[in-house]
Amino acid sequence: MMKEGKKSLDYNSKVNAFVKKVKSRKVDGSFAAAMQTVTLLKRLIKETNWKTAQTLITILTTHGKTLTEALPVHASVGNMVRRVLKIVREEYTAARKNKQEEIDPQDSLHKIVTGEGDVDDYTIEVPELKSAILDHISEFQVELETSAENIANQGKEHIHSNEIIMTIGRSRTVEAYLKKAAEDRKFEVIVVECAPFCHGHDLAISLAENKIQTTLIPDSAVFGIMSRVNKVIIGTHTVMANGGLRAVCGSHSAALAAKHYSVPVIVLAPLYKLSPQYLCSYAHETFNSFVSPEGVLHYSDGDILSSVHVYNPVFDYVPPELVTLFISNTGGHAPSYVYRLLSELYHPDDNF
Repeated sequence: MMKEGKKSLDYNSKVNAFVKKVKSRKVDGSFAAAMQTVTLLKRLIKETNWKTAQTLITILTTHGKTLTEALPVHASVGNMVRRVLKIVREEYTAARKNKQEEIDPQDSLHKIVTGEGDVDDYTIEVPELKSAILDHISEFQVELETSAENIANQGKEHIHSNEIIMTIGRSRTVEAYLKKAAEDRKFEVIVVECAPFCHGHDLAISLAENKIQTTLIPDSAVFGIMSRVNKVIIGTHTVMANGGLRAVCGSHSAALAAKHYSVPVIVLAPLYKLSPQYLCSYAHETFNSFVSPEGVLHYSDGDILSSVHVYNPVFDYVPPELVTLFISNTGGHAPSYVYRLLSELYHPDDNF
């Protein structure tokens, strides 16, 4: 009992250390957060002494709630907890069904036809369950590692020669996508600088070094230049459950301008960014985060600062009706298809 309590305490400290690491921005981006979350949970499954799937689900849910409550804006962390829980449920169900088929194949066939006998009881011990879960998680980690490459390989299907593409800020997924498409296509890219962070400058430099014709514009020029654009291709931080986006600030105005000129908006989003969360409020702490307003209004402007409240939000909400197509590592999807993807990726009992 002492050892069990000590291990539990040890993992509580590891979870807290991971939360601190993410909050202090030592974890760079959604992909790194997703990979490190899966690695943490995999170690927990491997090293914790559990006998039944129900015990494991309880352990993962407890630590998962701690992570999601502490990191509400980092949706990829909570998404990975739910995905690992789905893997546990799938492997348990598969093992139980295989065992049932060995006992009585005819009875098993009857249950498949009639829809009876669904496995809801996770308290039965199943041999080799741990190894099956760990193998499945290892496969899932490979899927995560190759997701950006799989999206980039689809660039040639959506970008054609002599097109003008607009993007906003800097997304590593978009950058890889454009560079891969440029191997066989010649096109022009207009990069919106995304003030006050101005990450678009870095993307413009990177694309220009890759011999892609690139133009950098301020956020104020988006509407004026949109009539010349063939496609808007952006990345996103999170895909919400209704198909809306939590994307970098400025994405909403770009999407509105695109809708005005009937320009398609393509969103590159690996499946680990797909969240079962909905937008509750634009100002809610679980949706947005605010950083220093110094980039918007300098501290030296003392007279003005005493008369105004200045906010510098990191994210915009882009409603699903402004999105034309999602491109994930499994292919292209319409915003209305997000509900189907959610049902495939996550179990309804894990929506905490």
